[in-house]
Amino acid sequence: QVPLLESGGGSVQAGGSLRLSCAASRLRFSRYTMGWFRQAPGKEREFVASINWQDQSTGYADSVSGRFTISRDNAKATVYLQMNRLRPEDTAVYYCAADLRGSGIKMSSDACDYWGQGTQVTVSA
Repeated sequence: QVPLLESGGGSVQAGGSLRLSCAASRLRFSRYTMGWFRQAPGKEREFVASINWQDQSTGYADSVSGRFTISRDNAKATVYLQMNRLRPEDTAVYYCAADLRGSGIKMSSDACDYWGQGTQVTVSA
């Protein structure tokens, strides 16, 4: 069983909304900074959003700031990504990631200890 399992992806028209979820198992979830990354076809994986394990401070990529919101529920060992006002350029596979006691506002993919398998988000014009 993979430690991180994403859900909630799908297809939506531009301007619409989606909510991604990532459920963790076999992890001390509360000790992990959690984040979301995405990878579009032909492009490198990029940081989207993260939420700190200690103070739940959040960080966002400039491209999604003001449209996306990351949150977590430690009791459910789940992290969420609410995506509003979606654009075609948001189309990508979205990955959940976990960084044990990760610090900082924006996660580095190199620092992540666990990754989910990804969920596809497609935004049509």
